[in-house]
Amino acid sequence: MSREHAEGSELRPEVPEPQRDGALGRIESALRGLEFGTVTAVVQNGVIVQVERTEKVRLQRADRTR
Repeated sequence: MSREHAEGSELRPEVPEPQRDGALGRIESALRGLEFGTVTAVVQNGVIVQVERTEKVRLQRADRTR
């Protein structure tokens, strides 16, 4: 961001997000610490009914066995 742009815009103070419950909290928990993988939210009739987390573990070459 350029200095001119920063001076012209109003900066808002950092406000912590409210504690999330339910489905959004579950999705955030599933994402926390995930390096490689997927998080899938299953929705039925506009409601999140399931959260799936698939994690992939990358092995270093020295760790692989034949």
